[in-house]
Amino acid sequence: MHRQIQYGGLLAVGMAGVAGGFSIGGLLKRLRRPTPNQILNQVKRAFLKEAPIEGSWIEMKKAPLQKFALRTDVYYGGITRYEDGQLVQYEFLADANTGSILDIYRL
Repeated sequence: MHRQIQYGGLLAVGMAGVAGGFSIGGLLKRLRRPTPNQILNQVKRAFLKEAPIEGSWIEMKKAPLQKFALRTDVYYGGITRYEDGQLVQYEFLADANTGSILDIYRL
């Protein structure tokens, strides 16, 4: 009977460790910042849903951005594609910390 309690306790500790590992892994994944290439691929996937892309780029160096009280670092990038037979360029701003697209505009 005494051994059953030890194995039960050991099993509980092991399961708690596994659960804690998954929690920490999820937290680390959320804290990891996206790379410029990951952000560019996200934008390209969105544009590819509408039409083929002729070219794309992203600056690898973060740039500071301040708009009113908001201060953050951003990546600038761009997409080129044909629309109605004409080459059209878009630029975008992405938050360097989250990967969120802050603005996309047609040139």
